[in-house]
Amino acid sequence: MSYEKMVGEELNYEPCQYGESRLTFRGPQKSLEAPYIAFLGGTETYGKFVPQPFVEILDEAMEQTCVNLGYLNAGIDAFLSEPAILEIAQQSEVTVVQIMGAQNMSNRYYKVHPRRNDRFIGASNMMQMVFNEVDFSEFHFTRHMLGTLCARTPDRYAMVRDELRMAWSARMKLLLNTIGGKIVLLWVADHAPDTALGTSGLGPDPLFVDRLMIEELRPLVADVVEVVASQTALSQGVEGMQFTDLERVAAQRMLGVQAHVEAAQALSKSLEAVLSGT
Repeated sequence: MSYEKMVGEELNYEPCQYGESRLTFRGPQKSLEAPYIAFLGGTETYGKFVPQPFVEILDEAMEQTCVNLGYLNAGIDAFLSEPAILEIAQQSEVTVVQIMGAQNMSNRYYKVHPRRNDRFIGASNMMQMVFNEVDFSEFHFTRHMLGTLCARTPDRYAMVRDELRMAWSARMKLLLNTIGGKIVLLWVADHAPDTALGTSGLGPDPLFVDRLMIEELRPLVADVVEVVASQTALSQGVEGMQFTDLERVAAQRMLGVQAHVEAAQALSKSLEAVLSGT
């Protein structure tokens, strides 16, 4: 069955790869000759549906080349399992690491796909014992699985959530220590990290991460940049974004064009300070 594109044309992301990595990133492909700034992150860094994501805005504004290593639905595991990408980050002048959710990584309860981290591979024996009434074969994505557990067995679900939070902290420390050098940690969302756990259900992205978890990482980084999309940005909805009619619902869940402008502005100030050593 074929579908007509009712809303514009699909955005050309100019997909590219770097080195021996099997991950596909958003282009255009950039030179890795020094000096450059590397940006590691998930869907927001990639800039899904946004013609000019914040990495590209910064690339035009700064002297250094900005290399977009954002990967759709990425968790920490996607980068830890790619030595070629870690090497690129290690050789950069500064590495910006987006704070990604805790749900998309393997842990004691379940495994995710090593690259497509939002894909649920299977439950561990421990998880099957704790949730013996749940048929895990029906799940293909981590969010669907966790949402089901949250709705059916909220008390036991909290055990999984706490495990993910602890695993996230340990995995982030490993990632930051592996990269080394000057690192800027980036929070970019429609809410502040204080409210990450103060909602019903699973909560907003980045899932399960709160301010205390971020503050534990501060000694390992040069700066922490917190970007909370303004009401002006949020009110613009999908204005300026590029997507097909079938992608509209997905686009409505993403941060829009103005949010990327705000992220670029905040990061620009931080990066100038980190690069100058002030």
